[in-house]
Amino acid sequence: MVPLIDSHAHLTDARFQEDFAEVVARAKAAGVTTIINVGYDLPSSRAAIALAEEESSFFAAVGIHPHDTKTVNAQTLQELQELAAHPKVVAIGEIGLDYYYHHAPPAQQLSVLRQQIRLARQLSLPLIIHDRDAHDDVLSVLHEERASEVGGVMHCFSGDLAFAHRCLELGFYISFAGNLTFKKAGALPEVARQIPLERLLVETDCPYLAPVPYRGKRNEPAHVLHVAAKIAELRQLEPAQVAAVTSSNARQLFALDRIS
Repeated sequence: MVPLIDSHAHLTDARFQEDFAEVVARAKAAGVTTIINVGYDLPSSRAAIALAEEESSFFAAVGIHPHDTKTVNAQTLQELQELAAHPKVVAIGEIGLDYYYHHAPPAQQLSVLRQQIRLARQLSLPLIIHDRDAHDDVLSVLHEERASEVGGVMHCFSGDLAFAHRCLELGFYISFAGNLTFKKAGALPEVARQIPLERLLVETDCPYLAPVPYRGKRNEPAHVLHVAAKIAELRQLEPAQVAAVTSSNARQLFALDRIS
């Protein structure tokens, strides 16, 4: 069994409270040796760090999701900076832009994204980018704020091949979640086939986006196997090859060997 890394999970979510130990056990049984729990506001970022302190195979990312940028102030960003200094924090994220739900005004989302990219550059941490219906603005901000200096990953990638290549040019990785396995996956299968294997990551984004055959149910880290298997199918590779390369990619991007 080749070890797998779930590069984006939210095990701090309340939906895992009742059977957390069983979820972790299933992940280990499936070969998922490392899980990066990603914050989306200050409480979830603190919780991700707490999990990383308790479990050697867990790491944390801290950040403010675009949905939560409306209430961000200088104190919020100061506390985020303090959290990011923790030795098991491996990225700033989940940050970005979301023009689909409009939970926060675009101007506020853009301002907070810029500030968090500057924080990442200050701390030499990679970025985990959320991008929904905001491709052009995301790329513009990443370019203007010199995000390529720290790199990062386009989490739960949702664009086409042309957009993927623009992300790659900035030094970013492309991460696929369970939606790659859906019948209506759009351009995602073509992207997964065409971009360099050494720039791919796999994730669950659990508890969301459970892959086929679990679609519609709560997602969990063990299911990242199905995302890796889908990439293997699309590229005519063995699943073990995809597991090995994507895990190596995650270890490189997040500098996991330096910590573990």
